[in-house]
Amino acid sequence: MGFDFATPVERRHPEGGYSSQKWHRYGADILPLWVADMDFRSPPAVIEALERRVAHGVYGYGEVPETLKKTLCDWSAAHYDWPIEAEWQHWLPGVVPALHFATLALTKPGDAVLTATPIYPPFLAVAERTGRVSQQARLAEPTSPGEPWRLDLEALEAAITPETRLLLWCHPHNPTGRVWRHEELEGLAELVARFDLFVVSDELHCDLLLEEGAQHRPLAALFPELARRTITLWAPSKTFNLAGLSSACAVIPDATLRQRFAMACKGWLPEVNVLGLVAADAAYGQGEPWRQALLEVLRGHRDMLKQYVARWPGVSLSVPEATYLAWLDVRRANLGDSPYQALKEQAGVALSDGAAFGRPGFLRLNFGTTGAELEAALLRLDAVLGPAAQ
Repeated sequence: MGFDFATPVERRHPEGGYSSQKWHRYGADILPLWVADMDFRSPPAVIEALERRVAHGVYGYGEVPETLKKTLCDWSAAHYDWPIEAEWQHWLPGVVPALHFATLALTKPGDAVLTATPIYPPFLAVAERTGRVSQQARLAEPTSPGEPWRLDLEALEAAITPETRLLLWCHPHNPTGRVWRHEELEGLAELVARFDLFVVSDELHCDLLLEEGAQHRPLAALFPELARRTITLWAPSKTFNLAGLSSACAVIPDATLRQRFAMACKGWLPEVNVLGLVAADAAYGQGEPWRQALLEVLRGHRDMLKQYVARWPGVSLSVPEATYLAWLDVRRANLGDSPYQALKEQAGVALSDGAAFGRPGFLRLNFGTTGAELEAALLRLDAVLGPAAQ
């Protein structure tokens, strides 16, 4: 079955006035390649399932169906080689709330929460929002263009203090697109065990590995001794473009940990909305052919981006191994103190500002859009960053 990833979907001023953060934040003259939101229609199986549910006409309180729990168990076993149990699942409206409630559940005021930068911005706000102490270690930058970012285990260990109780981890990594190697994760697991830390492993992009034949292995599956201290976060939102339907799952093998997490959430969050549950079930149960087609499209878009970046003096790219997000180093591109603002004004392209990820001088680019839209944006950037503009 063929899927259409080429036809643009009008999102800025569509009939019916549907809102879009991605397309409504900036004016009509700006092309948005910022927030992690693709411009593709979701899988037909998801759309059809939602149409059937909407036609039912009653949208009262729902509950997580056993069919969805089994579907996720089957997906985990088939795709991650991790047989999980239905009772390990705690469904909630999103991964970002889960980061905060996990912190409330596993730490107390005065405890420290550790993460590594650059990192998805909500990670950097969790400690302050929950009354904890924020700690950060820096990932090791590439030593030459094209090399990957690396986990700096020495920097991570140096950041740990007696107050450190929780590590917020991202696997695969947003924004660099790294798929962490086993030896890196093995060193991480040793530190976690030695310093008696809890781990929240955000694995939101784990179904978007771009290398042919690559298989995601959850942190808690790779190192079973960590399972009793780990909360794994999954969601269909990025893979199947369902972010607005707000459904995610915390997978927690340890019963005591699971109870603590559930109690922290109680009374603060609504249940997952009924349409989000339907969409998640259809995505994990019937969305695999669409996902495989999407990966082919994203590989082609990544190649297009690489070709353009190779033309831009002073700009380097660590080629993403996962996700539809690319992390650009523009510190030597003569864009002034705010590269994000410069490219928005000079090129008419909105990217994500690296300062929000803990690394000024970098930009995150979302290539999860149609080929025509991506090329239009890259041509605009080329006019500012390319050789002819120097």
